[in-house]
Amino acid sequence: MISSVGLGIPPYEISQTKVKTLVREIFGSRESTIIERLLPVFDHAQIDKRQLAVEADWFQKHHTFQEKNDLYHRLAIKYALKAIDSCLTNLQFLNKAIPYEAVDMFIFVSSTGISTPSLDTYIMNERPFTEDTARMPLWGLGCAGGAIGLSRAYDWIKAHPDKNVLIVCCELCSLTFQKDDLQKSNLVGTALFGDGVGAAFLMGDQSAYLSYSKHTKPRIVNTSSATKKRSNHIMGWNMTNNGMEVVFSRNIPALVHTFWQRHIDTFLDKINVNSQTVHSYIAHPGGKKVLEAMEDVLQVSQPKFKHSHNVLRNHGNISSATVLYVLHEWMQEDITENALSVLSALGPGFSSELILLEWNET
Repeated sequence: MISSVGLGIPPYEISQTKVKTLVREIFGSRESTIIERLLPVFDHAQIDKRQLAVEADWFQKHHTFQEKNDLYHRLAIKYALKAIDSCLTNLQFLNKAIPYEAVDMFIFVSSTGISTPSLDTYIMNERPFTEDTARMPLWGLGCAGGAIGLSRAYDWIKAHPDKNVLIVCCELCSLTFQKDDLQKSNLVGTALFGDGVGAAFLMGDQSAYLSYSKHTKPRIVNTSSATKKRSNHIMGWNMTNNGMEVVFSRNIPALVHTFWQRHIDTFLDKINVNSQTVHSYIAHPGGKKVLEAMEDVLQVSQPKFKHSHNVLRNHGNISSATVLYVLHEWMQEDITENALSVLSALGPGFSSELILLEWNET
């Protein structure tokens, strides 16, 4: 059962209009024709605003890979702690705060910075986690990381039903910005990406903390993973001397109509669920066109994807953390006992992760 979700939202909110102006200021003097041709992507992204871990003038200056990664290291810990504290003390979802000692497994998901030891070890130093807490850092999963992290948490608590898992998805996408990269993928990434952290606490069916949870909550009952062969070029990072250079293929919406459609059709058929009877789709909002393609594949109305659209509009694409933002919104609704939801995310690989959730009273 997913008993609580918390968010670590950075303080610097910026409108899409301001981001567009900033990009024109940074790139326009060099390649004005190219930039003006690409700027409409900001208008069509269905994003009104997003939050960043740094102020807008940071993007006007050149930063080395080391500078960016050092900043990622410091700020990721800061906002991950904010999300964890919120998750474990969120009285909207809990009757009382869950102690840090209750965390038996800590899954840390990120793809926007590098750290060894992984950042979960630094975070554990800042709060009273026990020394025997198991750890599972997951790197390189991109936008699919939140859903994959939830699936791995489900696998672990199935094997250990008396245990609990904390999953943290931490992405500071803006720190990967390439000031000298005029490729379309960099502009698309700049039009989409925001910063933020999401944390979720999962309890096994025999957890000693089940009574801490209140209201109807989503319980994971099935998962499915799919990775398309020879599709590594679709999405990801190229590592350069200046840092992480984003890779985005224009074919992603088309792949929703082929690869993802096969995956979700097979998944729903296997579990004997009709797409029309699903209460809601907790979909990672990779972008407006991706969400529209998913709605078209399933032939369902936009209200079943409403919080994916809302999160995209108000926060942008926060890579792995975004699906926890969407889940956070759905968990605030009064959802009927036994209703079904499908949580979905696409990521590099090219991969798809699907999770069937059933809403149950605690």
